[in-house]
Amino acid sequence: MTEQRERLTRTGKKSAASSKKSTATSTIGPEVAARHACRGLGRLIGHDAEGVSAVRRAEQGWRVHVDVVEVLRIPDTTSLLATYEVDLDPHGELTQYRRIRRYRRGESDD
Repeated sequence: MTEQRERLTRTGKKSAASSKKSTATSTIGPEVAARHACRGLGRLIGHDAEGVSAVRRAEQGWRVHVDVVEVLRIPDTTSLLATYEVDLDPHGELTQYRRIRRYRRGESDD
């Protein structure tokens, strides 16, 4: 039995127990994180996402910047948009959000 364990260790194969553990702690990718952030934020604030301007891995999951139309105006260039910073846990659940910027459509950053 010990010989068999040593052989498995040398070949790099994992036991079933260690395989289950790594699956339980795995994280989602940036594309899925962006989708989760858009959906979760939309449900909380009642506005659909216009787009995602940033996705980055955070210490405990993901941080996503979601752009939202807050006030739709005519002409469209006068609509008010906002960027929200959305934090997700490693499994894509929204843990917190905050508005970090509000601006008119078409404005550029200085």
